[in-house]
Amino acid sequence: MNRITEAVIEADPRLPVIRTTRDFAATPEQLFRAHTDPALFAQWVGPNAMATRIEHWNACTGGSWRYVSVRDGTEYRFHGSFHEVRPDRIVQTFTFEGDPDGVALETLWFEDQGDGRTRLRTQSLVDSFEGRDAWLRSGMEVGINEGYAKLDRMLIDDAV
Repeated sequence: MNRITEAVIEADPRLPVIRTTRDFAATPEQLFRAHTDPALFAQWVGPNAMATRIEHWNACTGGSWRYVSVRDGTEYRFHGSFHEVRPDRIVQTFTFEGDPDGVALETLWFEDQGDGRTRLRTQSLVDSFEGRDAWLRSGMEVGINEGYAKLDRMLIDDAV
């Protein structure tokens, strides 16, 4: 089986969509918990240089969330709504409050690969190609890869 150990991030040439794929040595249930339990999520999300605090988190269909990431005293706020939360898929909105008009619709799929491995696929649909390209230029791949590396360590330590 071909395993993806660093996130593959792709921009769709026809739609303002970013797709990410990453494999984990974890069950779908573990990855789902890491994405829905606020205490776990705050430990792994984002770049190493940032700390995250959860201000609101209701990970259920119809729920909402808000968190703040801090680096060198500067705060970056994010919020969204959970449209659908189920063990194999999460659909949510995502807004960086520094760009309140830039709302993305995100879908996450937790795909069982067997042998205790899961493929996480995500899709983020934004409202324009300009918005999508700004996300890609923002350094998002650093936050994604460093965050997933932290999640890998938590999984190895049985913290999830």
